[in-house]
Amino acid sequence: MEALAYRPCVGIMLLNAQGLVFVGRRKSKRSANLIQAEYEWQMPQGGIDDGETPYRAALRELREETGVRSVSFLVESPDWLSYDLPGDVTKKTWRGRFRGQTQKWFALRFTGEESEINIDAPDGHKPEFDAWRWERMERLPELIVPFKRRVYETVCARFAEYAAPDHP
Repeated sequence: MEALAYRPCVGIMLLNAQGLVFVGRRKSKRSANLIQAEYEWQMPQGGIDDGETPYRAALRELREETGVRSVSFLVESPDWLSYDLPGDVTKKTWRGRFRGQTQKWFALRFTGEESEINIDAPDGHKPEFDAWRWERMERLPELIVPFKRRVYETVCARFAEYAAPDHP
């Protein structure tokens, strides 16, 4: 039997002027026992549409999940980072077509006012988050589901310099 592929995806680390990172609490989707209460917080992420570049997908996903449009580009991860879904979840997610996700990550600086952040009706899309906050970068890996933790650790290590408040 052929191994399942990874779903191409993007992840966005949105940093404010103080070097804190936007995290959203996933709307209660614990039905598949995928997300336990202590691991509901994550950075925006999502799939890449056909014919879309990863950067365009990152900007679109950020708008669709947070309403945010006011950003400046900081850096793109040099490679794709992948994670596997736990075996019991693979069949329930994405109709069993993918084993997990492979992600291209982008660090973006938020340049707008906090009033721009709208998780309740982001850009006219269905809400993904029911709460949000700014968080210290070093705390991110402990907030994410364990099967994504290695990816978050790598992203935090690669983007650490952008958490400095005086970094442009």
